[in-house]
Amino acid sequence: MGRHRVVLAPSVDRALPRIPQHIRRKLAGWVAAVEAQGLEEIRRLRGYHDEPLAGARAGQRSIRLSRSYRAIYRVQADAVIRIEEVTKHAY
Repeated sequence: MGRHRVVLAPSVDRALPRIPQHIRRKLAGWVAAVEAQGLEEIRRLRGYHDEPLAGARAGQRSIRLSRSYRAIYRVQADAVIRIEEVTKHAY
């Protein structure tokens, strides 16, 4: 079990008040789970649909916070996970 620290990009921190409360709660739950259990364990949970991204977003991963909302993150050095964007997914 690896220990990770999750940080928010400044743009995410500024955007959070405009994101629906149930999405903020789901994100906070994911952050707490990752910090407590490790990213590898949480990636196994099917509900988050954790997946690597391709193309211009290669090196980033996304998780589902709801049917519409996604969080985009990148794993940095020293087990730091940086949430780079929380966005409403366009279908």
